[in-house]
Amino acid sequence: MSAIDFSDPETIAFLTEALTAAGVDGLEISDASGQVRIVISAESESRTAVMPPARAFVVKAAMTGIFCLQRPGCTAVSANLPRPVTATEVLGFLRIGPVLIPLTAGRTGLLTRRVVQPDALVGFGDALFEIEAQQ
Repeated sequence: MSAIDFSDPETIAFLTEALTAAGVDGLEISDASGQVRIVISAESESRTAVMPPARAFVVKAAMTGIFCLQRPGCTAVSANLPRPVTATEVLGFLRIGPVLIPLTAGRTGLLTRRVVQPDALVGFGDALFEIEAQQ
């Protein structure tokens, strides 16, 4: 069995058509080469997101909350990207009512991208940051 190339636009178009025809509202596939997410809206429009390969690590939301870059009243967080991070470094917070839950990098590497904007509502499993593994 050969591997499917999820970066191929024709493959994505075929999968999108098959999902729409089957009445499925979405699909997410992860493998060593990366991740693809296809979401079909009620109007049969689709959104496709191809995530970076396994060399990059994605920090995801552990639960639903409001994404915050810093604690209220703290000094501004550096927005310069890319920048090196440690595994235990706090990159931001999820605010759930009055509670702030720290979001740590989880791996040492190069923080290359912040996926969501501050004060955005995020759901469980939403991508928040991308970190490239250092060789």
